[in-house]
Amino acid sequence: MRVCIVAYKFYESNTRVLQFVSAFRDRGDTVDVLALRREGQLRHETVDGVHIYRIQRRIVNERGRIAYLFRMACFILNAFVVLTKRHLEQPYDAVHVISVPDCLVFAGVVPKLLGTPVFLDICDIVPEFYASKFRCSPTGRLFRLLVLIERLSLKFSDHVTVTSPLWRDRLISRSASEKNCTTIFPYPPTFFTPRPRREADNPFVILYPGTLNWHQGVDIAIRAFALVASEMPEAELRIYGEGPSKPFLMRLVDELGLKERVLFHDMVPATDIVDVMANADLAVVPKRASVNFGDEAVSSKIAGFMALGVPVIASRTSIETFYYDESVIRFVESENIEALAAAIFEMRHDEDLRRRLVRNGMTYTDQNNWSRQQAEYLGLVDSHVVERMLT
Repeated sequence: MRVCIVAYKFYESNTRVLQFVSAFRDRGDTVDVLALRREGQLRHETVDGVHIYRIQRRIVNERGRIAYLFRMACFILNAFVVLTKRHLEQPYDAVHVISVPDCLVFAGVVPKLLGTPVFLDICDIVPEFYASKFRCSPTGRLFRLLVLIERLSLKFSDHVTVTSPLWRDRLISRSASEKNCTTIFPYPPTFFTPRPRREADNPFVILYPGTLNWHQGVDIAIRAFALVASEMPEAELRIYGEGPSKPFLMRLVDELGLKERVLFHDMVPATDIVDVMANADLAVVPKRASVNFGDEAVSSKIAGFMALGVPVIASRTSIETFYYDESVIRFVESENIEALAAAIFEMRHDEDLRRRLVRNGMTYTDQNNWSRQQAEYLGLVDSHVVERMLT
């Protein structure tokens, strides 16, 4: 089977893209990926048998709506041109598009008209994501326009996958049909497996890896760390990521006098971040539950840390409490700086608690992982491909 995966994301650092790519590649399918390009990257290369076409350069520094939408619009156009050209040269059997944006699915209009099924993966639900990113009203005209675009995008798609039952219910209520919408949880790729920690003694590493947007609440983690930093002189908070909140977060660290204790690093490929994550003593996922998107968006990093045997402190959000309980995660009240500080201090000094969370997390991972779910996903794709061939 020939498959094209299209995503307005960086191939190397997005575990959702790698998740789907590995499903096809590991069973011997030919996989092309249309993705973003960082400065200095090749426009085209083959990595582990996957053909990667980096069709547009991006710097993650958009603070305004217009710049953000303009770059996405350019990518949709570029993806349409490249996908159409490659499909006409040698047809794809399936096209899989990963949002954001959901309207990126229209880049596959020519393959669809020629009989190829087009799948849309709702990695982030667009109207809520946009409202969170740019602090827009969820009842305004722009939000309603994004819901209309969502409805058209899902109607165009042969099948829709989404990261959580909460969002599946939301999509079915306003945009999708129940029979054509399936939950595929963002479990980490199979290379997320436990490995020895390189820094055996100190420092005590507290880690946040991921995008730096307001709803992620990284500023809350920084303020919480500031409350206990003097009592934990051996601890460091390390932040790996990029996004519009990064300049604000760096200024906050300066204001709190924590430049030597809170260390910023650029985003790194997923195959490298897995080693960084495995080398942590404690993970923090401090999302803002007061922001609708933060409350409902699945944090794939939690499953990644659990698979690597790293204990996690996370905000108590609707989506996290849907999937996890206190036996596998140390929950804290969202946006409560003092509660997060107390949890960090407790986790640093209670080794038995850390071990218990790790042990329970590994048991959870054994029962819930990508290896188990990818068969469902591939069966879904194959059924649509066969159906198109028979019609």
